Amino acid sequence: MITVIGLGVKAGDLTKEGEAAILKTAETGGKIFVRTAKTPSYESVKALGVAHETLDYIYEKSRSFATLNKNLCRAVRGGGENVAYLVDGAASEDNSVKAILRAAGKKNVRVIGGVSKIAAIASAANFAGCSYQAVSACEICDVLRDEGLSAPLITYDIDGADMAADVKQALSERFGEETEILFIRLNGAGGCSDGCSGGAGGAPVVKKIKIFELDRQKSYDCGCAAAVEKIALLDKKRFTMNDVLTILRRLRDPVSGCPWDKAQTSESIRMNVIEEAYELLDAINLKDDDKIREEAGDLLMQAAFHSVLKEEAGAFDFTDVATELCEKLITRHTHVFGKDKAIDAESALSVWDKNKMIEKSQDTFAKAVNDVPKCFPALLQAQKVAKRVERGGWDKPTFEGAKAALEEELAELKIASENEKAGRGSKDDVAGELGDALFCLATMARAVGADAEEALLDTVRKVQRRYTEYENLVLADGKDVNALSKAERDNYYALAKEAERGKRGDGEA
Repeated sequence: MITVIGLGVKAGDLTKEGEAAILKTAETGGKIFVRTAKTPSYESVKALGVAHETLDYIYEKSRSFATLNKNLCRAVRGGGENVAYLVDGAASEDNSVKAILRAAGKKNVRVIGGVSKIAAIASAANFAGCSYQAVSACEICDVLRDEGLSAPLITYDIDGADMAADVKQALSERFGEETEILFIRLNGAGGCSDGCSGGAGGAPVVKKIKIFELDRQKSYDCGCAAAVEKIALLDKKRFTMNDVLTILRRLRDPVSGCPWDKAQTSESIRMNVIEEAYELLDAINLKDDDKIREEAGDLLMQAAFHSVLKEEAGAFDFTDVATELCEKLITRHTHVFGKDKAIDAESALSVWDKNKMIEKSQDTFAKAVNDVPKCFPALLQAQKVAKRVERGGWDKPTFEGAKAALEEELAELKIASENEKAGRGSKDDVAGELGDALFCLATMARAVGADAEEALLDTVRKVQRRYTEYENLVLADGKDVNALSKAERDNYYALAKEAERGKRGDGEA
């Protein structure tokens, strides 16, 4: 049996139960390990006068905190069946204890708690009586990535400059490096620079610093911590999705909100989604990271706004939106989170489509074909439909096949146009044949692996640029664009194309 005992924060914190367990281990010939002798609580062990081994040497040979906890676990478990493992603070707060519980199993480990290090830090930071988040320094980067950090926040076990640098980076990413925090040293005033308060009689030392100063303190030990106090909305340097929702709810407040925001409905702002999506697309095409960041935020705000509106109506809230999204990402990526296999992008997409059809109860391909949103631009709808009918048994398009179909439809379009002019047909017939030809072009796009919508948009922008250059050249020569001969138009267009291509620095035709 491994008995884990919390020594508390300072000398005298060891409980009677913990003391009895240590003495019993010594009397029965067991091994006693102390995680570190570099804390005031170690004095309680020395006072008992029992034989023991400190494990500070393991810190020096461990490359990271992940390996440190593994090495501490290995050392403790290697002590035999009668072992006492003494850690500062409360045993449940120690990461090496968590590693031991995982490796040995809860049935084989007895845990005797102690005075909480976290509680002592919270008291020093005046967090007592309010809810706060607490995370060890060695876990803060994982928590920032996987769960997020929120204030009030305590980060404990900052026992070295390297660890302080890691904590500084994590806190800076979340709160901004200029945000003020409390640097707390539980083990008295030793090594603290000017500006500290406390420290008398071994009391915790507290100093207000900015996050960027966290790794610039004189010394560190396992009693050092950083505390981020609750930050008012208008004082924040960095924000989260929760802040977006908070601001939108404030804007919608019936009494103190914004008159415009209060007047909106999902219907009144629906077109904003399309506008913001196209602005994001434009930023991506420009390869402008600053604009991409801004426009991605604007698009995110639209999703949040609609969520808040539906929250007010009692339909759903943003958590429901995020839940459905995450469930969808998991259930459709069964090649990542399940048993399906995907060796390349095409097979991954096939798995996605299969799972999507199951999720949407699309037991026929016709249901998938008819599920293409009607608000999509026509060319985009054509691409989507062409893609889905292909999955439903139609031939995969080839260039030659798409070319032959296009030529056939163009011939039929020519006949329909001639018949309409001769009074033997209608404009609807012409439009129908033109639609067939355009659909063939969408199929051609799939055959050559291009996006028809993007390709057409690129060409529209190219025509705009070239015509602007063309007109500038004509006007520079004092001529009227509507009074040119065909030869002049061709000459100016050739010059415009060459000039425009030179400005872009590419070989675009």
